[in-house]
Amino acid sequence: MKSEAWIFGGCTIFLVLVTPAYWLVTSASNNGGDWTGTSALVMTTLLTLMVTIYLGFHAKKMDPRPEDRKDAEIADGAGELGFFPPYSWWPLWTASTLGVIVFGVAMAAWWLFIIGAVLGAVALCGFIYEYYRGEHAH
Repeated sequence: MKSEAWIFGGCTIFLVLVTPAYWLVTSASNNGGDWTGTSALVMTTLLTLMVTIYLGFHAKKMDPRPEDRKDAEIADGAGELGFFPPYSWWPLWTASTLGVIVFGVAMAAWWLFIIGAVLGAVALCGFIYEYYRGEHAH
């Protein structure tokens, strides 16, 4: 986690330098500057700072991973890394029904919104429970 904290720390330092420069450049070209972009950069800076602090605190509390140790060997990282799901069609159907729902709201076609919500509930249930039955059941 220490290496990830350093990466986010570098991003935070970059954003701390870029945000005032962006505000100065846009305020020189416009009267009043670009408050939307400056606000977005300030919030991005604060979010990367938050992730840096979180990763830094957790890096101190946990044992170092092989990636964080200078004397680690490649074999130290061997073993099971976790569960990686196989292919699935459910994300496609879930995203498609979300598209139908958003289109129904945008066009004020509430009947289309209702159809998308019902099909979306079915797709979401299939997405959540796909590992309880069938070929990939645990």
